[in-house]
Amino acid sequence: MKKLLVLNGPNINMTGIREKDIYGSASYTELVSMIKKWCSEAGFKADVHQSNYEGKLIDIIQKSERKGYSGIIINPGAYSHYSIAILDALLCVSIPKIEVHISDVANREDFRKNLITAKACNSVISGKGYEGYRLAINEISKLL
Repeated sequence: MKKLLVLNGPNINMTGIREKDIYGSASYTELVSMIKKWCSEAGFKADVHQSNYEGKLIDIIQKSERKGYSGIIINPGAYSHYSIAILDALLCVSIPKIEVHISDVANREDFRKNLITAKACNSVISGKGYEGYRLAINEISKLL
């Protein structure tokens, strides 16, 4: 079975708690369950990680190919707007990468419209809520 790496950046663990009108009411635990279910339905084993620390996300990305992952779905959270370090880590791996944002970043504050990390990804899914992860899983399947 192919393995899919799903990475969530800072504050994604607060879904269901923070700004429910923007990020939804399901808890992070519920989101992880949805992701694992959708991955299984698509024929993937999902490894889901969340960290508020940039370096930890970078370490996981750098090891992804060596650990046999077929693709990466990443929601870098706020790091997407300024982390050249995460961009560089994503550029280091050749497997397909999809960036996901729960909210519609294009219709939020101006600083959220600049997605630096997206430059290393095959595509970006934004504003689809938790469903964006399912869409990303399906897109990774098509890329493979």
